[in-house]
Amino acid sequence: MSAEAAGPASPTTSTPPLTRAEFIALTEELVADTAPRLFAVVQSYEPGDGGPEEADARVAAWGMAFDGHAEIVSVCGGTRMSVASLDRAVGRFGHGVDISARVVWVPGAA
Repeated sequence: MSAEAAGPASPTTSTPPLTRAEFIALTEELVADTAPRLFAVVQSYEPGDGGPEEADARVAAWGMAFDGHAEIVSVCGGTRMSVASLDRAVGRFGHGVDISARVVWVPGAA
């Protein structure tokens, strides 16, 4: 088989390699575009029969929200969760009527 029978050779287009600065800029853009959103799981104690002066709160866990799932680690280190539903996972940190839990997004993070 001759080279002509195989068809013409396709021209190769080459792009110049990236400079170090261009590569760093592209990776920084990649990181900014794919960074998870950071949040805390805050437990609040608000007794039904007491006033606001009896209310209290604490950070029970920290988490990172990705597209489609979240990772949560409790502050005391006893619990680690990988969850598809952030709402259902946060519900595990609420206890009874007086203690509730909610997500607080970290300001300015991603």
